[in-house]
Amino acid sequence: MSITKSSNRRTPESGSSLLTKDPFFADLMDTKRGIFNLNRFFNGDFGDDQFPALNVKEKENEFEIELAVPGLSKEDFKISIEDGILYISAEKENKIEEEKEGFVRKEFSYNSFSRNISLPEEVDMDKDIEAKYKEGILKMNLKKRKTEKAKKAKTVNVS
Repeated sequence: MSITKSSNRRTPESGSSLLTKDPFFADLMDTKRGIFNLNRFFNGDFGDDQFPALNVKEKENEFEIELAVPGLSKEDFKISIEDGILYISAEKENKIEEEKEGFVRKEFSYNSFSRNISLPEEVDMDKDIEAKYKEGILKMNLKKRKTEKAKKAKTVNVS
């Protein structure tokens, strides 16, 4: 047996590991979502992947808000407005119980989210909010207050 000393040290590139190249370990070692990122738990930083995608469109007479939330039903949502803040939340619990040939299999899952949106002052809180859930998209329409349109400036000629 012989031992040789080499000055050519192989080290992983900064921020990478041999485990991150293996597909099995890649998700675990992911610095944003992996199990080794304890900042998620201590700081409450769960990233954007924990909340549904949100689109807000301003139209002439209303604001249109869309959330991508597939797999839910309209009964799962709770929507309210309080002190100029729109609260949107949903909870879904799935239970599967199967009994076969002397064994019982029980599975359950629980998913929830909550989103809060500060509304602009133009939203008319006295009008009803229209909310529809279709094909995984929750769509809400919030009416604007009727405001007087700014009058055009008038030019005065000096003679």
